[in-house]
Amino acid sequence: MKKNYDIVVIGGGPAGLAAAISAYDKGVKDILVLEREERTGGILNQCIHNGFGLTRFKESLSGPEYSARFVDEVEKREIEVLVKTTVVSVSRDKMITAINEDEGVFSVQAKAIVLAMGCRERSKGALNIAGTRPAGLYSAGTAQKYVNIKGYLPGKEVVILGSGDIGLIMARRMTLEGAKVHAVCEIMPYSSGLKRNIVQCLDDFGIPLYLNHTITKIEGKERVTGVEISQVDENKKPIKGTERHFDCDTVLFSVGLIPENELTKSAGVPLSPRTRGAIVYQNRETLVDGIFACGNVLQVHDLVDFVSEESEMAGVGAAEFILNGSKERDVIECTNGKNVSYVLPQKIDRNIQGNVKLFFRVTNTFRDCTIKGTSNGKVIFERKKRIAVPGEMETVLLTESKLKEIDGEITLSLEV
Repeated sequence: MKKNYDIVVIGGGPAGLAAAISAYDKGVKDILVLEREERTGGILNQCIHNGFGLTRFKESLSGPEYSARFVDEVEKREIEVLVKTTVVSVSRDKMITAINEDEGVFSVQAKAIVLAMGCRERSKGALNIAGTRPAGLYSAGTAQKYVNIKGYLPGKEVVILGSGDIGLIMARRMTLEGAKVHAVCEIMPYSSGLKRNIVQCLDDFGIPLYLNHTITKIEGKERVTGVEISQVDENKKPIKGTERHFDCDTVLFSVGLIPENELTKSAGVPLSPRTRGAIVYQNRETLVDGIFACGNVLQVHDLVDFVSEESEMAGVGAAEFILNGSKERDVIECTNGKNVSYVLPQKIDRNIQGNVKLFFRVTNTFRDCTIKGTSNGKVIFERKKRIAVPGEMETVLLTESKLKEIDGEITLSLEV
């Protein structure tokens, strides 16, 4: 294989594939995609439920159907892809070290890199729940792989901790396969999943959702035999006397996703403490010239349609870096204000032409609110919103004319 490429994309999931396609179409043909699994497509390969592509393709697709559209486009362009290849490290000067069965340990020098490694699930070990480590404890994504890929049912009497989208979808999936899902517990006063998933996966199947509740004890030595759940106070501490017991043989954890940023760190890319992903400009270039990031490794999305959109920005940005080199920047800082947990991109470069879409999430559930952007006390834009919830990504569009009104910094806030 070659040892030098214009662009190397790390990750062959929906983000990496979209980035590679857009970079190719922008005029850079010398591209390599590295994927650690046996095939491209990423996590969508095990997401056999529908609901993907409603925004992008205006039709409801399964995960494999959605990813197949991008796999086909990559193959049409004859973009080079290496599967079963694990990237070990990325240096600041864009040297990539990887390993696979055919090449052993090898290095590739890139002129530009797109980081698209996705995210992983937070494990039970991060939760400090009392009890031993019996069989029957799974992350929701692991259970999904067992059911949808391997054809195994992890258990028959189930309790789910966390109301993330994967947990909600697995509540329905386990029910359809014959298991009994006794409860979904959520420590927050709101679900972190999409409203449509709460309706279609819980309400339609009569599965109760316990908000402000968490698992306080897991029972069983060899195999899970039951759990104790408790209501929590405003400090997320269990309230004595609110304990409730469920007999079960399986516990699924859907307690958040963490961007896979080990390689980002090895490249010396500064991370945001709020998103746990890289700090980026609107073209998704990080603070290291020529290294771009997109998809769930940058910020955890709730819709893969947005992953594709963002990754195309990164692919175009990487191609323009190859074709035109780096340029001077005229930077606007983007910060989060009242009731907003983060804003992305964190930086806007006025020298990059075009409108800028800001992605953000709110800190709680708000009704009849106003999204407001201000700069040095001046209101740049306002937009009414009937309801805003943490589980759904929000966006606002800054036109080029609005960008001219901003004086060095813009703060996004939510007024109630």
